[in-house]
Amino acid sequence: MASNPTATQLTAAPAKRTGLVRCIAIVLLALIVLAGIVVLIIWLVVKPKRPVYTIEDGSVHDFNVNNNHLNSTFGFVIRAHNPNGRASIYYDSIEVSVAYDDQNVAFSTLVPFHQPTRNVTRLDAKILAQNVAISSSIAKDLKLEKTSGEIELAVRVKAKIRFRVGAWKSNHRTLRVVCDPVMLHFSSSKSFQRTYCDIDL
Repeated sequence: MASNPTATQLTAAPAKRTGLVRCIAIVLLALIVLAGIVVLIIWLVVKPKRPVYTIEDGSVHDFNVNNNHLNSTFGFVIRAHNPNGRASIYYDSIEVSVAYDDQNVAFSTLVPFHQPTRNVTRLDAKILAQNVAISSSIAKDLKLEKTSGEIELAVRVKAKIRFRVGAWKSNHRTLRVVCDPVMLHFSSSKSFQRTYCDIDL
């Protein structure tokens, strides 16, 4: 005649399962912590530096303000410098906008690219303002700017970037660049003055 299992025997199997789950959880947590430490060590050793941005050239064409709407083509040569000796930079998306008196009046996107270490890349940005609605006060100010022969703008760049060191790539980071003020001349006879930009990363 088979004997009935005791209370100790009945609780042994659940206890073993609980112990196994706990062991797996500890191993997974240890692996996550180890991976985090490795990434932190790589980051501290490499110490990626911020890119350096300047506006090297700028122009304005077909500028017209009519019925509180702006049409124009703005052209900029944006100089991006990667000062890092070990980390290259992936630019996965790049947005460029032009603002006047804190109002965005033109917007464009640039082609994504990979920037090697200690590299200077010049981005040719053509930014179109097509029938952009503006307030009557801004329309008045823009007409006065054209009469004066020059216009003061702000150029902003927003990019999703990743740093790469060897086979390791960082997570996406948002790079924000603000170049202000940028002075554009309506007459091509006047030379453009380089503008240095502020970086937020």
